Amino acid sequence: MDGKFIVIEGLDGSGKTTQLKALAGNLRALGRRVEETAEPTAGATGGLIRDALSGFTPRTGTEIAALFMADRVAHNVNPVNGIAKLLSQGVDVVCDRYYYSSLAYQGVVSDPEWVYHINVDCPEIRKPDLCVFLDLDDEACLRRMGSRPTREIYENENTLLAVRKRYFDAFARLEGRDRIRIIDADRPPEKVAADIFAAVREILE
Repeated sequence: MDGKFIVIEGLDGSGKTTQLKALAGNLRALGRRVEETAEPTAGATGGLIRDALSGFTPRTGTEIAALFMADRVAHNVNPVNGIAKLLSQGVDVVCDRYYYSSLAYQGVVSDPEWVYHINVDCPEIRKPDLCVFLDLDDEACLRRMGSRPTREIYENENTLLAVRKRYFDAFARLEGRDRIRIIDADRPPEKVAADIFAAVREILE
């Protein structure tokens, strides 16, 4: 039996890393095999993306969107540890960010229709079994990020406000195609984790 592919999404500072770790632990407690992953990946293209997001190598929004798409294809089809290979081995894959992030973040700084189609219509970019969106407003995200020594190019109030709107535009467009659960992230982490796990258990049954 194939594993399940679960994506954790949200604005920067919404708690994705914390909740991904909690979900992976809860799945392992059920006796399931789990692989934690993220985008951008640790591959060569992922490195180019991180350099761009940090501002080290300035790139246009269209360049970044194209790099993310290429990195995402490689993430899916890598014959050693790609998403498709792991799922076929019965491993659950829990991913920090996926194409929803491209639709939201690069959709603000590039042509949103083009970003949508290069991701959603790409035959080698698979649809997740579940996307969990951690909903936290931009001001709360910025407060949580206040202690970070450095920020990425999108981590400012004006951009995050636009990105949040783009997320919900994307979710409305994907309704009926993708299974998406929106979770209130402005609560204690353990309550958020419980709601995420409840949503995930629905696709395990």
